[in-house]
Amino acid sequence: MSARARADRRARRQRGRLVTQPATPGSGEPGWRRWLKRAGGTVFFCGVAFLLVREARGVAWPEVLAAARAYTGAQLLGAAGLAVASLTLYSCFDLLGRRYTGHHLGAAPVMAVTVISYVFNLNLGSLVGALGLRFRLYARLGLGYGVIARVASLSMLTNWLGYALLGGAVFALHPPAMPHDWPFSARGWPYLGAGLLAVGLAYLLFCAFLRQRCISVRGHALQLPGAGLAAMQSAMGAANWLLMSGIVFMLLPGAVPFPTVVGVLLVAAGAGALAHIPAGLGVLEAVFVTLLSGYAGKNELLAALVVYRLVYYLAPLALAALAYVAAETLTRTRRALPAATPPPGC
Repeated sequence: MSARARADRRARRQRGRLVTQPATPGSGEPGWRRWLKRAGGTVFFCGVAFLLVREARGVAWPEVLAAARAYTGAQLLGAAGLAVASLTLYSCFDLLGRRYTGHHLGAAPVMAVTVISYVFNLNLGSLVGALGLRFRLYARLGLGYGVIARVASLSMLTNWLGYALLGGAVFALHPPAMPHDWPFSARGWPYLGAGLLAVGLAYLLFCAFLRQRCISVRGHALQLPGAGLAAMQSAMGAANWLLMSGIVFMLLPGAVPFPTVVGVLLVAAGAGALAHIPAGLGVLEAVFVTLLSGYAGKNELLAALVVYRLVYYLAPLALAALAYVAAETLTRTRRALPAATPPPGC
């Protein structure tokens, strides 16, 4: 390789360098804390697996499928329409990342990469979807790895910022009812809601008023977006969780209030994220059956969740798989795009 070629290669790496660089040396996490996290995750996963197996043995699956076949065409079309709206909205999350990083890809390829990655993330986990496919597809389109990392980070932050603000409001004002035989008290929901709201509002206030735009988090330098971009993050993130809740609401019996559905879905999503189970398989069902047992029977609840998974998980996964194959086949790897504007002060 010639000296000029080596210099060009170093320049491309520099343009795509990750923004989140270590701010201070020796800032690694202590070994005991990593061990404690792994042990806690293992115990939680084993407990969830035990509960899932125990519950699945008591389900009358023929009756569940019969209840699922009883849905009307209007219910199924409404659920499918809300699923399309949610996926379309989520596909715009990376457009915020384009504005944040200043890269020059068009809106259409950005939305396509986002929705493909999101659907694989829903079904197979974040390492495959949110990170693996997003990095591969964007790299083929010419983005540097550092830019891709910033786009992916902002997209995930948008999702969980919406979760914090919406969950905070719901848990504080309309908390889910807890079963009588559970050791946990419903009085803790408002405190959890207040904590989530505090985290979300603190982020918005930092983005609006903090003069030092570059902050250090656990030894990494991070660039805060502006107030307008943060406001769009919160609105889009919360709206997507509401659309997802609307899909389940369309499929549940009419006696279940919509705020209750929103709260239970957020609890299930949080539990699934903690369990690190792809697609929250079984966790979603266990949370809904437990927290909504006072509104509907187990078979009706499971039937709604089976159709929800078909509409929002499996059918989009089939389409996303075809889209990914088409992207791999038809998209030629491009040369690196012009460098995005680096964040000032980082």
